[in-house]
Amino acid sequence: MEFNKIIRGAKRQVNTEQDVYDILDAGFMCTIAFSTEGQTMMIPTAYGRFEDIIYFHGSSKNNMLNTITNDQTICVSITHLDGIVLAKTLFDTSANYRSVILFGKASLVLDETEKMEGLKIITDNIIPGRWEEVHLGNENELKATSVVKFTIEKASAKIRNCGPQGDDDKISDSWSGHIPIILKALTPIPDIKFETKSPISKSVIQFLEKYAG
Repeated sequence: MEFNKIIRGAKRQVNTEQDVYDILDAGFMCTIAFSTEGQTMMIPTAYGRFEDIIYFHGSSKNNMLNTITNDQTICVSITHLDGIVLAKTLFDTSANYRSVILFGKASLVLDETEKMEGLKIITDNIIPGRWEEVHLGNENELKATSVVKFTIEKASAKIRNCGPQGDDDKISDSWSGHIPIILKALTPIPDIKFETKSPISKSVIQFLEKYAG
């Protein structure tokens, strides 16, 4: 993995592999930027990571997945909002965040063993342990599903995690500081299609324990 030189906000760069992994592993939604028929597109999707490889999945007819595997370099971005920073001036108002921008190429996973492993990595990245609790799908459903792997070639990561800066000489009665923001899970809502109520599974309980706030 190579690292791009950050020009704007260079003091916030945290270009190490572990920083990149930590930001990736803290979430499961990314945005993929790519080109198709002369048009630039950006589409959000779920992902899972294994070392320097990120897996995506979707329908075998999914236009984005079929397009990004045509040997073009794509861009993948992930951002976690950690707080709103309110300074004495609007110019110095900011946000606390963790972000990573990745560049590389994607390819269709053809090996069946790796395909299933990719699906497991994505599933357990969303809710660890869920893969072992539910049906995987029938043969036709699995055939209709594509798994694509994206290899990280270049990356850049930035983190801001402090209060207001740059307004030291501004004297006013306006409140300044920062408002922390966290991801919080609310009470699970059972599927109303089924009259028989199943107990909440272990993976969901563990997820709630982590994100109950």
